[in-house]
Amino acid sequence: MSLISALAISVGVLGGVATWLFLGPLGGGLQIWAAFIAWACFFHCGGKEAGFKATVMANVAGAVMAWLTLLAVSRGGLGESLGLPVWAGICVGVGVLVMILLANLPAFAAIPAMVYGYAATAGYALLAADGLAKLTEASLANPLATIILSMIAGAALGYVSEKLATALVGSAPARRPA
Repeated sequence: MSLISALAISVGVLGGVATWLFLGPLGGGLQIWAAFIAWACFFHCGGKEAGFKATVMANVAGAVMAWLTLLAVSRGGLGESLGLPVWAGICVGVGVLVMILLANLPAFAAIPAMVYGYAATAGYALLAADGLAKLTEASLANPLATIILSMIAGAALGYVSEKLATALVGSAPARRPA
């Protein structure tokens, strides 16, 4: 079996199970779309243990930077005097600048993975009901908590799907030349 076929099987089966879990028994907290972003990020970061570590570290760093940016925008107080678009632009500019500078540290070198974490957190906070109001809530309603946990789950699913695909390739019968 080819690696692509094995990945199709492992990601398809695990993706179906994960979707059922996130929308069923784990419903109301974790976000399947954020898990799929991190799952893809795992492969984008090279897979294996190093890809898992790079994905989790960078996704979390991006999520934290988005959360800090959202706190500054929504509670910084300058939105009224400067105008919200100007204040939000300043906050995002500074937040992204700091986030990208983190890539100077090897643990945070996966810049795209940081951007995925940032975008997922900001998007969820801006689109969820009262997402900005729940930025400091100690629950899965907090965009930071739900996105970080969802993305860690997605990275773990990427790791498991890679291991399963490798096992499927290794267990396939050898092909005989015709």
